[in-house]
Amino acid sequence: MRAFAWFLLLFAVALGVVAVLTYPAWLLLHPHFDFPFHRIGERIGMLALLVGFLLVARHLRLADRGSLGYGTPRPLFVRELLIGLALGVATMLTVVAGMSALGLLDWSRAAAMGTAALAQVLITRLLSGLAVAFIEETFVRGAMYTAIARESGARTAVVLTSLLYAATHFFGKVRIAPEDVTAWSGVALLGQSLEAFAHFAGIVDAFLALSAVGVVLALVRQATGNIAGCLGLHAGWVWVMLVAHELSAPRRAAPLGFLLSRFDGFVGWLVLAWTVALAVPLWRFYVARARSRP
Repeated sequence: MRAFAWFLLLFAVALGVVAVLTYPAWLLLHPHFDFPFHRIGERIGMLALLVGFLLVARHLRLADRGSLGYGTPRPLFVRELLIGLALGVATMLTVVAGMSALGLLDWSRAAAMGTAALAQVLITRLLSGLAVAFIEETFVRGAMYTAIARESGARTAVVLTSLLYAATHFFGKVRIAPEDVTAWSGVALLGQSLEAFAHFAGIVDAFLALSAVGVVLALVRQATGNIAGCLGLHAGWVWVMLVAHELSAPRRAAPLGFLLSRFDGFVGWLVLAWTVALAVPLWRFYVARARSRP
C-alpha cells in the first residue's frame, strides 16, 4: 500500500495548496481578469498535482513510457485508441437513447440550436473529452495503476484506482461569487467540496457508477498492458455525455427520474447498470485483441 499512500499524499497536498494559495492568487488576478474564484482554485490544484506527480513518478520509478501506459508502438496505440473511441461513443449513445426513451431528458435546447452551433458543440466537446481522458488516464490507469500493481498486484490496483478515480469527481463543484470571496474562501472551497462525502447518501449512485467505470477501464488496462483502449473509451464516454449536457436537460420529475443522479443529472443508477452489463463483454473483447497481437 506504500505506492497508493504516495498518491493519496499527493492529492492531500494539492488540496492543501488550493486552500492556501487560491485567495492570494485571486487578489492578484481578479483586478485584471474576470476569472471565477473556483476556476483559479482548479488551476492551482492542477498545477500542484502536475508538480507533485513529476516528483512522485520519479520516486516510484514511473517516469517512462511503459509505466505511464504508453509502451505500445505508436501505430498500434493510435489504432486501439480510435477503436476505443468508437466503442465509447456507441456505448454511451446507447445510454442516452435509453434515457430519452424513458423520458428522462428534455431536448428542447437542441431543437433551438442551429447547424453551425451544433457543429461547434460537437468539436469543442470532443476536444474536451480527449483532454480529460489523456490527463486522467495517464495519471490513474497509467502511473498509479502501474505503481500499485507492482507492489500489491493487479486486483488491488483495479480496486484502489477505481475508488480514488470516483472520489476525485466530487471535488471542484463549489461556486463562490466574487462579492462573497474572503481570506477564508480557499478553505471554504475545500470544505464545501468535502461536504458531499459527509452526506454520502446523496451521491451514492454517482459514486458507485463512477467506481464501476473505473473498474471497467482498469480491467481494459490490465488486459492490454497499455492505456490506448482506456483513452479511447474514456474520451468517447465523456464526449457523448458533454454533448448531452449541452443539448438537453434532465427531467428529474419524470416517473423514473431517480435513475439520474442528483449529483450531475446523468451518472446514476441507469449508468451503473449499463456499466456493469458492459464490464465482462468489454474485458473479453480486449483480452481477445491482446492475444491476437503478433
